[in-house]
Amino acid sequence: MRFIVIIMNALSRQQITTYYERYKTDEVLFTKEILEVTGLLAKQVCLKCMGKLWPCIIYAASLEMVKVLVNTKSGLMQSLQEANQVANIRFCFKGNEGEDPIIFFVAVRSTGYTLYGGSKDTALVNLQFAQQAPDYLIGILGRILDTTANTQPTSKRRGERILITSETQRNLGLVSKETSVSVQGVPRQCILRDISFYGAKIVIMGLANFLNDREAVLRIDFEEPRESYFLKGKFLHSETVEGRKDLVAMGMSFYNELIPMKYKIRINMYITQVRAINRTDQVVTSVQDAPEAAPYDQDMVAEHEITETQNPSTL
Repeated sequence: MRFIVIIMNALSRQQITTYYERYKTDEVLFTKEILEVTGLLAKQVCLKCMGKLWPCIIYAASLEMVKVLVNTKSGLMQSLQEANQVANIRFCFKGNEGEDPIIFFVAVRSTGYTLYGGSKDTALVNLQFAQQAPDYLIGILGRILDTTANTQPTSKRRGERILITSETQRNLGLVSKETSVSVQGVPRQCILRDISFYGAKIVIMGLANFLNDREAVLRIDFEEPRESYFLKGKFLHSETVEGRKDLVAMGMSFYNELIPMKYKIRINMYITQVRAINRTDQVVTSVQDAPEAAPYDQDMVAEHEITETQNPSTL
């Protein structure tokens, strides 16, 4: 199942309205990563003006307008002038596996253009939606904008972490608490204790003194759709695991610039849904409110076997 289909299935009409009211003027820049996240079929996007289809490239979009790159010598600019700057833009997104793409047209009006990148052959055209964008488009862009807003330094949600229990594992779509982390290129078994937008806490076999400040790559597997994220970062602090001298709990901070947008969206979806169900839910807690030295669930550690894959003396 496509990632964007999951996003759309999780949205309610109320959320669509909230996205539009909150983020309608904010823009999403269509980078390679955003193309992958949205499932936009870039080569299928075009402008329809004066009965003809004109190729274009989406540069950026908001919930009220879209910016496209066009060839100034194609004849489109003259057609727009003859049509009183009115046209329709065709959006095309990947459908579910085995299904046809999702295609729709949105009426737009050109509000001006500028030459792009110093080239006389390419123009960046501003297109204002003639009416409110379709819910599908609002849902796709709104989820990205909401995730971006909630991961800003000023956002209260940025520091929230999710304690991994059987319930949160199921609701998050985690394949398992058991996973692996590579330390200096060597994979080691570990158990997820909690995760957040920018970090995680894991239980691992080893000595804290030799793990602190080490770079690591944590693997986290999700279902629906089945995807694996490899999150690179560094161990910043450690805690003891009561009754287990061979295990240590390591706090890991991910490198911001390497965190996939899809991962952030999954975390944001979960936090948003939990808060919508119950504003006082204790499953999601802030870093400030959660005690750093909280005792570990011994049953949780006991039911997951962690074996050594490398001589601990080399760590």
